[in-house]
Amino acid sequence: MSDRSGPALVVPHTGGREVLTVEQRTADSPGPGQVLVEVAAAGVNFLDVYQREGVYPMETPYVAGNEGAGTVVEVGSEVHRFAVGDRVTWPQGVGSAARYCVRDADGLVRVPDGVALDSAAAVMLQGLTAHYLTRSTHEVGAGTVALVHAAAGGVGQLLVQMVKSLGGVVVATAGGPDKCSRAERLGADHVIDHQAVDDLAAAVADAVGEHGVDVAYDGVGKDTFDASLASLRPRGTLALFGAASGQVPPFDIQRLNRGGSLFLTRPTLAHHLATRGELEWRADEVLGAVADRSLEVTVGGRYDLADAARAYEDLEGRRTQGKLLLVP
Repeated sequence: MSDRSGPALVVPHTGGREVLTVEQRTADSPGPGQVLVEVAAAGVNFLDVYQREGVYPMETPYVAGNEGAGTVVEVGSEVHRFAVGDRVTWPQGVGSAARYCVRDADGLVRVPDGVALDSAAAVMLQGLTAHYLTRSTHEVGAGTVALVHAAAGGVGQLLVQMVKSLGGVVVATAGGPDKCSRAERLGADHVIDHQAVDDLAAAVADAVGEHGVDVAYDGVGKDTFDASLASLRPRGTLALFGAASGQVPPFDIQRLNRGGSLFLTRPTLAHHLATRGELEWRADEVLGAVADRSLEVTVGGRYDLADAARAYEDLEGRRTQGKLLLVP
């Protein structure tokens, strides 16, 4: 392939949304074990924000985006899994927000027939996150009571569905009637509008009783952390997997003792894709559920690369439902 040039979303230095720029860039040729992908869509994630702001340090400049889907247009040596024309997707790998990007073949999976490329891009990072949270961080089974914050968001919608599919009970929180209605439609057993209550933990207790929840899945962070801890049953688990409202400040670890020998974990996706087999297991289950329509994926907005700052403003302002995509 001779022409590998196209627009790319670049972070020239650490900062806010205003630093984002679109540049014409020529992708490298794929090396051994790599493929060149023409990107159909890239996911918009808080991970991108943490990298851009320096919470997760990055060497600048770099091309933004960690998740995407597209079509293989060139294959490097030592690649045996994929060929030109294959539809592929990936959950992680900086440089995804560009027309062309080079990916390690070991980090890609095929997109099943019947799944659109934008749906694949919309579900990989957040879908695999919901998968490890419900299968590995705290395994959900029949009767498990799970608190899901931001239940109308990208991960939240998938968590609600996965917990229900595994036989669990969902206590969902969301902001405003529309988002609450969305969580209820996806199967949440109890829905709390956090904008309409003064004491979120008390509202959870009203929904499920003083015994509390078995697990709290919290991607919001600073604004919900205290309520999540207070809502747990003895020996319950708080899985803090994000910080949409800001990072949680240091706290007295004795709170875990006083709360009833509580468990607190800060998991991340990379540590749950430790092997090729683990990636395939999680991706096969998530994409398979999308293909058979047992898992609903909502795309809440599509943005040109030139409108990326607005996409991240919408994400960070928690004004959207479902997944946001950049279309290069």
